[in-house]
Amino acid sequence: MSSLKLPADWGLRLSRYAIGTKAKIRGHHKGSHRSMRFGSSLDFSDFREYHPGDDVRHIDWNVYARTERVYIKRFLDEQEMRIHILLDSSKSMNNKWLFAKQLAYSLGLMVLASDDRLTVSAGQKAVPFRKKGKSARKLFEHFMSSVLEPATLSFAKQASFHAAKDSTVLFIVSDGLEPLKDWQVFFRQAPAYAHDIRFIHISTEEERTPSYKGDFRFIDDETEQVLNVTVTEEALRTYRHQSELHTKGLESLCRTYGIAYLPVRVEDGMEQVLFQQMVRKNWIK
Repeated sequence: MSSLKLPADWGLRLSRYAIGTKAKIRGHHKGSHRSMRFGSSLDFSDFREYHPGDDVRHIDWNVYARTERVYIKRFLDEQEMRIHILLDSSKSMNNKWLFAKQLAYSLGLMVLASDDRLTVSAGQKAVPFRKKGKSARKLFEHFMSSVLEPATLSFAKQASFHAAKDSTVLFIVSDGLEPLKDWQVFFRQAPAYAHDIRFIHISTEEERTPSYKGDFRFIDDETEQVLNVTVTEEALRTYRHQSELHTKGLESLCRTYGIAYLPVRVEDGMEQVLFQQMVRKNWIK
């Protein structure tokens, strides 16, 4: 975990938490989460009258002795969750990349510890990580440590949802800096691939409230377009206003398409984001 710059006991601290969701769990394989279907777990649900063809092993003979009517016990089925984490790997994420990887790694450890299925996409050309269970932890750590630095030009335009198909929960981790029209197309597609979608909007203090003044030569990280600018107090006020409008636009688009929205600041640190912000939203429990 040294390459991700997380504490040595980080995995142990995360072991007390799991991904929470109200979405119906549809996996075909056994897991540690209760679905809305009935099956053979040890979690009792209720009784119903016996019908021909029911498993006689589920008959409650104590109830029969009291009522002389045959009832069977029903149990909640336990199914796996399918969690997909989609990382924005566009160049604007460079100064947020370590934080984004730490976040994805932390969420992924919770998924694997719960014996659920994890998929992580980090880059358009990179092969996604797809594993299940605690035994995949070392492989996952290696995957996250070796993810290439951000290099794509546009996340919202180029991101693929193919690997996220039929996910229980889809986490989208991005700085959201691309035009709102591109995000509208992106968010409109997402609900077809997952039941519970969560957009984690990462920002830095420098992006939200830049404090520098004077003459500067700005180079766009993604397009490499050069712009010579004289930064005045009025220019900073205009920038902050436009930044706030963009953020509100992202949040509005998320509401429109039924996507949960969480703004996080790199300066707050991983502990506050996970154990306070996400716990309050019941994203983890």
